Amino acid sequence: MTNNKTLDKQLVINIAEQTLTMYQQQTVVVQYVVSTAKNGMGSQQDSGCTPLGKHVVAEKIGGSEPMNAVFVGRVPTGEIYDANLGELHPKRDWILSRILWLSGLEEGLNKGSNSQGSCDTYQRYIYIHGTPDSEPMSAPYSHGCVRMRNQDIIELFEQVEEGMPVTIVVD
Repeated sequence: MTNNKTLDKQLVINIAEQTLTMYQQQTVVVQYVVSTAKNGMGSQQDSGCTPLGKHVVAEKIGGSEPMNAVFVGRVPTGEIYDANLGELHPKRDWILSRILWLSGLEEGLNKGSNSQGSCDTYQRYIYIHGTPDSEPMSAPYSHGCVRMRNQDIIELFEQVEEGMPVTIVVD
């Protein structure tokens, strides 16, 4: 049986404001600060950009993991992030706590390919995920994903269903 309360929920990620807002029946339920791509907006493979347009939450990953659990290739490593681990691996793009894996819905924009090549959000592994709490929010610093505070992504994860609409807008 489908939960009707989730059918009218949606997420909107605003790049200009660096926010993720959950709406239910066009009413704001909750808003979080985020960090999108330092390379700006775009959907091409290897661009390091955050894709625009209509998406869905394709997969929820990590629901039973502890806060600050480290993921590599969407698999928990067994590590728990702390400042010492961060110093040991200064170049790692940390994916922590929870993953909401996005899939684009617009052919040639964020799904499939276009004249420049692959532009598929899902195949680019674009997520909403936790990041070290030492990382800045409210400014674009990611490699394409949407980064959130660990407490925030855990809270959001519990309110999101697979298939929930996610729209990424410029402003």
